[in-house]
Amino acid sequence: MNQSARLMASCFCGAVEIEMHGDPVAMGYCHCSDCRHWSAGPLNAFSLWPAANVRIVTGEGNIEPYNKTDNSYRKWCAKCGGYLMTDHPGMQKIDVYAAVLPQLDFQPALHAFYAEKMVSVKYGLPKMKNMPAEFGGSGETMSE
Repeated sequence: MNQSARLMASCFCGAVEIEMHGDPVAMGYCHCSDCRHWSAGPLNAFSLWPAANVRIVTGEGNIEPYNKTDNSYRKWCAKCGGYLMTDHPGMQKIDVYAAVLPQLDFQPALHAFYAEKMVSVKYGLPKMKNMPAEFGGSGETMSE
């Protein structure tokens, strides 16, 4: 992708539309217990974008937030309950869930919080104990 590229995401019912431009700074899978509980799945596919590159196009009034911690503000559509994104204000990044980005050429580069995994995933991507150092983690990797 290049800086002029634009992708659109939407909630399940389409009431909320989000536009991203440029390139995500990271793509991968998160195994943390918060993502698992939030998504009701064993892991969450993420695409992490600079906050300045994410814009709500329509339906901003339909977005509801929840923050268990100050690190993550999870957001969904109040009309359909569809998950949209997680705002990470400390990193100035927004995780737009890969599942709501049908045009995204999803190329995962790592597994975050693999130490908290519920399922093992064996196919060669780095397995981070928590997060990469450039995103505030230890940068420590684990074996499969």
